[in-house]
Amino acid sequence: MRVRLVVNPRSRRGKQFGAVVRDELRRWGVDVAEPPARNGIEAIVVAGGDGTLVGETSRAIALDVPVGVVPLGTFNDLARTLGIPLDIEQACSVIAAGKTRRIDAARVNGTYYLTEASIGISSRLARRQRPEEKQRFGLLAIAASALTAVRYARSFHVEISYGGLKQRFRASQLTVANSPHFGGFITVEDAAIDDGQLDLYAVEIENARQLVSVAGAILKGQRHFTQGLRAYRAKAFDVWTRRPHHVTADGEPAGRTPARFEVLPGALRLFVP
Repeated sequence: MRVRLVVNPRSRRGKQFGAVVRDELRRWGVDVAEPPARNGIEAIVVAGGDGTLVGETSRAIALDVPVGVVPLGTFNDLARTLGIPLDIEQACSVIAAGKTRRIDAARVNGTYYLTEASIGISSRLARRQRPEEKQRFGLLAIAASALTAVRYARSFHVEISYGGLKQRFRASQLTVANSPHFGGFITVEDAAIDDGQLDLYAVEIENARQLVSVAGAILKGQRHFTQGLRAYRAKAFDVWTRRPHHVTADGEPAGRTPARFEVLPGALRLFVP
């Protein structure tokens, strides 16, 4: 099997383990194209986090070739969702074994994503993270950015349209998830990455009681309405805000609102255990 290997050069672990991944794939009998080829390949292997994978999603879909994931990111939500080992050797062995699974892809403003896209606090957090700081300090840099983002959080007016229905409300965070596992620690009990649906979650925290209510629902993996949390499920969402707000998709910039979020059922093949 001849593959295109993509390593995130901005990732601390990508710089450290990129050559290790290449050697390990070859040890398992995988032909790694040099230099990384764009055509004449049978698969794409991504060594990095969810954001790195997003950069290759459109190519993989267009070529209809499977994608192998060697998790080198901070959270590795997609790998955790699919049960892909976080160990480099084991992840490479999964790719060499050749078993694939089709999953849904999602798209917002023409940008593909696989786990979640956001408006509000987490989008602000993604824009505040500097690659050099993330490389040097890892989770500490993310935590520091998160505290700053939350400190300046402001709710905004939202209107969503889905399945012929409309809802209007205020939110400080809006997430449209394609995966049951996202955000590094959130797992939703009745969602799946191959169910042909997207889940929209809107959070507005006005007081400590709502904060406790929302935190409890998130930790339990519940998607039903609770005080301070709204949840909707549909194949597509159109989202308007009174003022334009930045959108991020798997941590990468994806334009501004108004935005259309849509699912592409079974659009992507991945190597899985």
